[in-house]
Amino acid sequence: MTTQKNKLAFTEKQIITILTKNYSIINPEIEKIIDQILINKQEREIIINQIIKRSNLNNNSARIIDGLIYQKVIETSDKQTIKQLIQKLPDGVINSTKLKNINYQILQKLLINKRFEEADKLTQKCLCEIVELTTNNKKNWLYFTDIQFVPKEDLFILDLLWKIYSKGKFGFSIQKKIWIKNNKKWDKLWEKIYWLKQGVMKRYPQEFMWTIDAPEGHLPLFNQLRGTQTLYYLFNNIEW
Repeated sequence: MTTQKNKLAFTEKQIITILTKNYSIINPEIEKIIDQILINKQEREIIINQIIKRSNLNNNSARIIDGLIYQKVIETSDKQTIKQLIQKLPDGVINSTKLKNINYQILQKLLINKRFEEADKLTQKCLCEIVELTTNNKKNWLYFTDIQFVPKEDLFILDLLWKIYSKGKFGFSIQKKIWIKNNKKWDKLWEKIYWLKQGVMKRYPQEFMWTIDAPEGHLPLFNQLRGTQTLYYLFNNIEW
């Protein structure tokens, strides 16, 4: 770090190195570095240009750190910088309009703005709509037999949106990882992701946490009051 006003704290090469690491979760140290980069106008422009470049490659190239940067620019930058970012990436770091089944743009906006309770409800609705497209049957929730009608592409995008805008903390694949780590014991999973209160499933929605400070894997909710069979089939569809 330097005290000279015009000298960069991070070179372009250092910034690119930071961005090319494939973080599974953003810890406080990495977040602090991103905050430092975003303070300086030149460094901020470098990091914004890099996430724009990566986002334009394809829908699956965006990384967890890209979502964090996008959120922080929206939250902390001046109006001109925000305007420039939105002009280049109007949807967010994932261009959801290119997805063939349903448009996830409303969900992406909710997650960018950390409106997690609304995003959770919409995620359930999206999954039901996906199944409805194939079965022509109205769905308010999913049974295990419905999971076969959820294309892996859609499940991947839903999971990616949650991970990208939560520092890697939330998502179905995060829950699956915790489930496997605990020998596929459901009670252990509920305990680890804080879905239990004194051994009993928490009341929805008031007893769940709807902020970025929630424990890893706490969100999104999925049929949490309807047994484990549907979630088991959903986990089996996650291959990434």
